[in-house]
Amino acid sequence: MTLHRKSVCVYCGSRMGKNPAYAASARQTGAMLAGNGWRLVYGAGDVGLMGEVARAAQQNGSKTFGVIPVHLIDREVGKRDLSTLVVTETMHERKKVMFMNADAIVVLPGGGGSLDEFFEVLTWRQLGLHQKPVILLNCQGYWNPLLSLIRHIISEGFADASLQGFIGVAEDVAGLEVALRAKLT
Repeated sequence: MTLHRKSVCVYCGSRMGKNPAYAASARQTGAMLAGNGWRLVYGAGDVGLMGEVARAAQQNGSKTFGVIPVHLIDREVGKRDLSTLVVTETMHERKKVMFMNADAIVVLPGGGGSLDEFFEVLTWRQLGLHQKPVILLNCQGYWNPLLSLIRHIISEGFADASLQGFIGVAEDVAGLEVALRAKLT
């Protein structure tokens, strides 16, 4: 009998950010995924937090599944030593392939691209299109303003209270590991 290897999609910045804790949490996340035998699914970049999480996952023995659109191969320094590298034509294809190859979604600190990816999977969850866990790694309170915005959206009547329940929040990588183990085992 072959066991299904669980895969965790990590959305995160293609930049390092100002706080060194972000890079440290990305490395810890990569190592944690490997320690649990989970495959990393991510945007295939070798820069910023993307590169940090991938290198740490690889160094600790994790399989890696990267997806990058052709127009970002140079800009995000497409990482070519991954277990699997998929090159897509568009960003939409990239997001779809990443999502379809993951059992859970984790969002580390990042910018507009990470927010785009987060809101897309959150909306799909809200619409009942999937049941995959979506977890924010709230490193150093990075996502606190986003969580306030979600509460505001609910309080202003633009979403049901259930929206907040579709978002898991972990304050550190240890908490993230606990949350993922509860959902993936």
